Amino acid sequence: MADIGSETVLRMADDASVQHVGDGAVVLLARSGQLYTCNDTTEAFLGKVDGARSFDQIVDLLSDEFEVDKATLDDDMAALAAELVAEGILADPGP
Repeated sequence: MADIGSETVLRMADDASVQHVGDGAVVLLARSGQLYTCNDTTEAFLGKVDGARSFDQIVDLLSDEFEVDKATLDDDMAALAAELVAEGILADPGP
């Protein structure tokens, strides 16, 4: 599983796209045709992944948006990011 540190810059995988639908979002992996539905948290997280922001900056934005303690979000979002890398939705940040 990918190690997501505070300075890790995350970006969407080349074949992944997010579409907002109704009250949620779906992620399509074009190469495989896999479709994933997102809950509000994942949708908000992916909405801030831009290939320029560090993981720490994304967590700061989410902490402000959801009025949640940053320390609480940090571990949860690191686990989510690692899972999204493992699924091929986020590009592997490498070593």
